[in-house]
Amino acid sequence: MLKLFYAPGACSLAAHIVLEESGEKYDLQRIDLAKGEQKSEAYLKIHPQGRVPALQLESGENITENTAILPYLGKRFGLWPSDPVAEARALSLIGLFAASVHPAHAHISRPERYASDASLFPNIQETGRKAFHGYLAQIDHLLQGRQWLSDQYSVLDPYALTFYAWGVRRELPVADMTHYRAFRDHMLARPAVARVLADEKVKV
Repeated sequence: MLKLFYAPGACSLAAHIVLEESGEKYDLQRIDLAKGEQKSEAYLKIHPQGRVPALQLESGENITENTAILPYLGKRFGLWPSDPVAEARALSLIGLFAASVHPAHAHISRPERYASDASLFPNIQETGRKAFHGYLAQIDHLLQGRQWLSDQYSVLDPYALTFYAWGVRRELPVADMTHYRAFRDHMLARPAVARVLADEKVKV
């Protein structure tokens, strides 16, 4: 049985939704980030960077980072493009999400990662807020005339919903983004998505 190490509301939300969509049995291990459980000796053996998500396979091997976990789950559960060009586009988008969108938000939530001088934190957070808002607008544009980010529902969509939820958390005007808001509504209509959001107590 697959086992997901996650934290409510973190980027592990995407993998959690995909596992729930699969219909297969899986195990969850909650990591309390506020208590620093991600830095415990036991967890660092699973994820050396001390972050979520981590996915433990039936073999006991661990996969870390959404850039690896989501394509793996997508191919396993039929939620990944089979066409080579569509797959390249999916990988490009996951790369953008992981390398640009997520770090922009981290400047808001974790300014201490980027400076040791606390007086610089407000500037770092404001810069991150503007960048994150800009990336959400890009996602809104990508969704224009589309129901899903790929040709059909895929692992890309729970990842995009995670950022929408973060926009809500940061009180950004995501509800004014017409295409992104419609996408959110499509996602909420999926029972598995609704179950996971309720379980993690995530507002969108």
